Amino acid sequence: MQKKMEMNDEELLELISAGESETVEFKPSLSQTNEIVETVSAFSNTRGGKIIVGVSDSGRVLGVDGSKDVTERLTGKILNNTDPRIHPGILLKRIDEKVIIQIDIKESLDHLVMAFGRPFRRIGKSTVKISKEEYEKTILEKHREKLRFDIGVCEDADLESIDRRKVNWYLNKRKEIRKVKKPQVLSIEQVLLNIGAAKETNDIIKPTNAGILFFGKNPQRFFARSQLRVVRFKGTRVIHPTIDRFDCVGTLWEMVEQAEEFIRRNIRLFGIRTNKSFMREDKFEYPIEALREAIINALIHRNYYEPADVRVFIFDDRVEVINPGNFPEGVTPQKPIHRPVNDILCNFMYDIGFIEKYGSGIYMMQELCKEQGNKKPYYKFHPLETKIIFESPEKEVIFREDEKLEGFEGRRNKILQFLQKYGRFTRREYVSINKISEKQANDDIEKMLKEREIERRGRGRSVFYV
Repeated sequence: MQKKMEMNDEELLELISAGESETVEFKPSLSQTNEIVETVSAFSNTRGGKIIVGVSDSGRVLGVDGSKDVTERLTGKILNNTDPRIHPGILLKRIDEKVIIQIDIKESLDHLVMAFGRPFRRIGKSTVKISKEEYEKTILEKHREKLRFDIGVCEDADLESIDRRKVNWYLNKRKEIRKVKKPQVLSIEQVLLNIGAAKETNDIIKPTNAGILFFGKNPQRFFARSQLRVVRFKGTRVIHPTIDRFDCVGTLWEMVEQAEEFIRRNIRLFGIRTNKSFMREDKFEYPIEALREAIINALIHRNYYEPADVRVFIFDDRVEVINPGNFPEGVTPQKPIHRPVNDILCNFMYDIGFIEKYGSGIYMMQELCKEQGNKKPYYKFHPLETKIIFESPEKEVIFREDEKLEGFEGRRNKILQFLQKYGRFTRREYVSINKISEKQANDDIEKMLKEREIERRGRGRSVFYV
């Protein structure tokens, strides 16, 4: 357990150089106390933040009177004009021989905070008054926020549960993908607080649930049902035997990579060969990017309060991605408005380039399937889960028609047709299909393995090829 660490001068200067934002506001002087109180309300009703008094809008340090009387009057002004009363954290800092005042405001999770009897909220760099309609909506959102899983504190965890290497990987990836400057002097605690991966409660910094799921050393220690189950069935129903299965564990982004690797092993590869070209074009049965998008959506939009895990079932004729939860109110597959269930998790996935915002994921999956000649994926709904289904195109492999292939090429084409239909083959089946010796079969199979056209599975007498 660690106590909150105050920002040092370098960290504060870096914060100032980054400019105003949704969580940072500059005020040049104490003559703007009314605006300061309104910003206190806005930060309380949004995500919390810092007000730096004595800094111009452009980030130039001007300095203010930092006497005890001044800070006491400022504290009183905030206390007497906010409802419920806000007790700000006020610190005096000295930068370039000038005094500035740092006011720390926490997000109010339970109540809408008024300033001078009016509610405010933060939109980008601006503090704006909340209209009557927004007021009613915000009240509802405050109650909904209490139920949000990702922003909740993971009570059983501490900062030692966070893998700092994963945080560093995320910051590097965010810089590469989104061009966000990597913090140079901020402590790991400040970074986690700034991105929503940690919260400070009673002077103790603890990881949020989102922080554990994205940066944890062992997320399943705290959330056993956060794992991702992937299964390949032989047939079209879950009662049929399984060919392969794997329980993906780790952080959300690690599980996405594990699931993609499993899928590539367990869906068919179509070989296309036409009169127009002697080259063979390989194409997976389903667009990998569409399946990946469906899995990411399931992991970040699922209901983590449900005692169930995300599942990916691969059948002979389809792939199902099953998510414990439903679309948010007002969102449908036909109307995919950007309204994330777990906003922090969504932001993390966006930062590393795994998703795009604005509800484009459903359209992207549909377009990818259309481009490949597959049907559009469709949804099935249940009160406790949502299922997206990708149907197999059930295409036959198209081979060259201008001549009958003989030798290795002919044998190879026969087994690829067999593999497409049945998903696997054994050495004995290769011998039987091509009517050749075991030695010739061994040579052919080794050649295809070397060219990575097939993969070996199992051991000893149980070896088969996919």
